[in-house]
Amino acid sequence: MEKRQFSAVRRIVVKIGSSSLIYPTGRPNLSQVESLARQLADLYNRGKEILLVSSGAIGMGLNRLGRTRRPKTIPEKQAAAAVGQGILIHIYERCFSEYNIPVGQVLLTREDFSDRKRFLNARNTMNTLLKMGVLPIINENDTVAVEEIKLGDNDNLAALVGGLVGADMLILLSDIDGLYEGDPHTAPARLITEVREITPELEKIAAGPKSSLGTGGMVTKIQAARIAMHSGMIMVLAAAAEADVVRRVVEGEPLGTVFWPQVRLEDRKRWIAFSAAVQGKIYIDEGAARALLLEGKSLLPSGILAVDGDFEAGNAVSICAPGGKEIARGITNFSAGEISAIKGAKTKDLEKLLGHKTGEEVVHRNNLVLNT
Repeated sequence: MEKRQFSAVRRIVVKIGSSSLIYPTGRPNLSQVESLARQLADLYNRGKEILLVSSGAIGMGLNRLGRTRRPKTIPEKQAAAAVGQGILIHIYERCFSEYNIPVGQVLLTREDFSDRKRFLNARNTMNTLLKMGVLPIINENDTVAVEEIKLGDNDNLAALVGGLVGADMLILLSDIDGLYEGDPHTAPARLITEVREITPELEKIAAGPKSSLGTGGMVTKIQAARIAMHSGMIMVLAAAAEADVVRRVVEGEPLGTVFWPQVRLEDRKRWIAFSAAVQGKIYIDEGAARALLLEGKSLLPSGILAVDGDFEAGNAVSICAPGGKEIARGITNFSAGEISAIKGAKTKDLEKLLGHKTGEEVVHRNNLVLNT
């Protein structure tokens, strides 16, 4: 198989999962951490900019607390994360200090992506760290995250971080060496070496088992790939246990599965599509769906059938076609109550229905992203 052309790659996000960092005994896999640090240090020395998204805080905390199974309640997870995060960053600090590379801990929640101001602030912080030669080590802030603001897994976090900083490549290191047509744990299955489009068929074959300490699975890796591909990033899914896997991937060796980037969404639309917190739903008729999908139109009140949720103007909403399937996301110019009052109406009647002058578009085309 020919080498992949990654010579232009400069800014790289690497994600490693809990199952690759922690032995089944619950203790940290120090040889794996040391190997990863050496590989990343070598890329750093070549002039690459590296960001590491690392799981493992909860797992290491559980070990220190004498637990063997992942806790079910949020407070127990938060307590384990509080103990484990210090252990995790200490291990990385010790490993990277051998190569004279400063590291910085960055803990994020969904709110840091969904709130536009916090999103831009996080991006400025990351870019400043990289400019100063610091290697950011990133994790979800499990000590404060509750279910409503949790990202849920570090595959999606890594993809969102890649989009945040405009990375060229995302490498997901896992306990499996790529995307298979079936479950290779239970039966022989063919490795899919490259993906250029995420199809419904691909999503169907992505379901697979989760490890006892991790939160992800192949489904979350496909979700991450969708974000990466629309953020202009190359994504490679490969086995963490493969010798010198990061170096070999960056040098173009055909390991694992590569997901090639599609059309890159502009920054604001990428934020709407993947980061903004959806506050409600707008259900539209077939004519409006056709206008959005095929004619590049904005969403007008006349095509709206119903609204669900309690949201304000400026919030992100999901736009659903007949049957309930989401076809787009966008920033609404009206509150849920206002949309209920004007749904199905002609634009000339809006002032009379609302009692004040207003714009015509419920969601303007410039603030709308189609699902692909």
